[in-house]
Amino acid sequence: MTVREAADLLLKARKVVVFTGAGVSAESGIPTFRDALTGLWARFDAQALATPEAFAADPALVYGWYEWRRTIVGRARPNAGHTAIAKIEAAIPGTVVVTQNVDALHEQAGSVSPIHLHGSLYAPRCSSCAKPATPPEGPGDEPADGRRLTPPACEHCGAPVRPGVVWFGEALPVDALEAAVAAAADCDLLITVGTSGVVYPAAEIPQVAARFGAPVIQVNPMPTPLDDICTVNLRGPAAEVLPELVLSLPSTAAR
Repeated sequence: MTVREAADLLLKARKVVVFTGAGVSAESGIPTFRDALTGLWARFDAQALATPEAFAADPALVYGWYEWRRTIVGRARPNAGHTAIAKIEAAIPGTVVVTQNVDALHEQAGSVSPIHLHGSLYAPRCSSCAKPATPPEGPGDEPADGRRLTPPACEHCGAPVRPGVVWFGEALPVDALEAAVAAAADCDLLITVGTSGVVYPAAEIPQVAARFGAPVIQVNPMPTPLDDICTVNLRGPAAEVLPELVLSLPSTAAR
């Protein structure tokens, strides 16, 4: 099927879910966990750093890794894919953006309150009492090669502050997951963008929409395990495909 056919589905929709993964942020220059690392981090497997066990064993190493990532994220800017998603959200009031990404690029592009399934780099919390911690001021300013960095102490209990992200082996935030599942079950169109479809339970979100009868549009340069449940598979980067999808729609100003 073509972008025109996908646009026809979008034009008819009143409750849209846009579900995004790492591919959208990668198009803004944010490395994924599958990308080769440099400097200090070249000695480590990124997935091995993203665990509670790694933080417990070496808080300074893991905190430094995430502050390095926050520095990269702080220098990134939303791409045309983020902007197109915000335009869909603005044109169709029933749109819900659900993201696996821990950056704030959707918000910067104009999306309102996206659901963050995997947490956020901008919401640190205590590793012991779980109370929110004060976010660092301004963007990160870590050296390109990275460094170890001792985390601040929780102002409530004194334990090390940890990044506010979901690590491998941890459960997703209950409220975020329930809201995402409810939106997927109630939508009349789901657009999945830049996600591999292999990280669970997040990868269930498009499948929930399909099980409840909603058509699913997939935007991804490569085939994924979600191909078979999709009504439309649009191959290509989000920054190229999504603006074309939005531009192909008739005016939605009166909706």
